[in-house]
Amino acid sequence: MVENDEEVAQDEAMDELASYFTGKESKVLVTSKLVSIFPNAKFGKRGPKHELRQVIDVAKEKEFTDLLIVNEDRKIPNAVTLIHLPDGPTAYFKLTSFVPAKKLPNHGRVTAHNPEIILNNFNTRLGHTVGRMFQALFPHVPEFQGRQVVTFHNQRDFIFVRRHRYVFRNEEKVGLQELGPKFTLKLRWLQKGAYKRDGEYEWMFKPELETSRKRFFL
Repeated sequence: MVENDEEVAQDEAMDELASYFTGKESKVLVTSKLVSIFPNAKFGKRGPKHELRQVIDVAKEKEFTDLLIVNEDRKIPNAVTLIHLPDGPTAYFKLTSFVPAKKLPNHGRVTAHNPEIILNNFNTRLGHTVGRMFQALFPHVPEFQGRQVVTFHNQRDFIFVRRHRYVFRNEEKVGLQELGPKFTLKLRWLQKGAYKRDGEYEWMFKPELETSRKRFFL
């Protein structure tokens, strides 16, 4: 249950993500190997001299619906900027606990099928916006014959991202085989519009917000 359901419904009808939920297909530009997670994604290498605004402008010109900028330290992803195009919003996440598929024991082989998407525990208005941003990265209709599922599970404001495939052991038992990669996201800020240095922030994490272990934002 999302808090203030009626207000959220009104927000959805008018927000920047509404076009996706009324039929527009996703087309995602990703700057790292995380591109494999998103069926309609293309890899775009970001050179060291390219300012983020330049990348945003190019992505708009080529009619991408979303831009995923992945920062890396020694080739290990450590942060993600997710920009819904053309008009935002923009979310910035710290990325931790990254494990590539090849390092997962007995991992399965990914196919080109559109996965099922599962969003767990995005219950606040902020969480609902973030969940919609994740959902907009994927095609509308999953191809169930691929038996693949991508899960965004929010627990205490940590978002655990996992990709699995259903394995039917017999007529009664169904298992999950991990496909990878897997990682954890932590929202640091949400900005209105496509990213600007002096843009308007809807929410920003501050250490003083963690005054109670029972207070969560997503």
